[in-house]
Amino acid sequence: MDWFEPVRAYCERTGGEVWAEPVNALSNAAFLIAAAAGARRAARTAPPDRAGLALSGLVAVVGIGSFLFHTLAVFWSMLADVIPIALFIDAYLALALRWYLRLPLVAVVSMTAAFALFGLCLTPVLERLTGLDVAGVSNGSIDYLPALVALFGMAAATIGRPEERITGTGRRLAGIGVLFLVSLTARTLDRSVCTILPTGTHALWHLLNAAVLYALVATAIRHRQTVG
Repeated sequence: MDWFEPVRAYCERTGGEVWAEPVNALSNAAFLIAAAAGARRAARTAPPDRAGLALSGLVAVVGIGSFLFHTLAVFWSMLADVIPIALFIDAYLALALRWYLRLPLVAVVSMTAAFALFGLCLTPVLERLTGLDVAGVSNGSIDYLPALVALFGMAAATIGRPEERITGTGRRLAGIGVLFLVSLTARTLDRSVCTILPTGTHALWHLLNAAVLYALVATAIRHRQTVG
């Protein structure tokens, strides 16, 4: 394994220079803004929402990791990009199973572990079954399909709960799911639009996904305040 192997994954990068993706790199500021807004909201609750603060911290780490990847563009910085995102997804799923669906801790841990394993196996299994470069065709966006399905699934399950009339959590999750689908589309189309848009659409993924992450944190904080 070469930790410093160059990774050229996005339309904007045409060389190996550190500042070859200025738009993609600078757009990561959106994650830091989202993290600050989420932390501020969590800190204003009484007592401060520690889970909200932790999730906001993860959003900040997502932004920093993504900035490193879009400047250094080597293998280890790619891991710094994708690992925090995976941690946020798994942490939020566990939180949602516990807070929104009120499942017992054993079920939460088991389901979160199964989800994480499914996410790790999805791409290689699909590629083995189809014989296609699934990750290449989707520009890597296939890795986020489990998160999209989980988000809409959680929305459907939460909408059916008695407290939905008061919290509106399920409806909010459904709306966030739609926004996530739009952001994922922007991520997928990046290489396809290079000829007409040299900067690509990956920066739009950053901007929209930062909004998705903030909305998820805000929804969790609001739900906790509403139902306790």
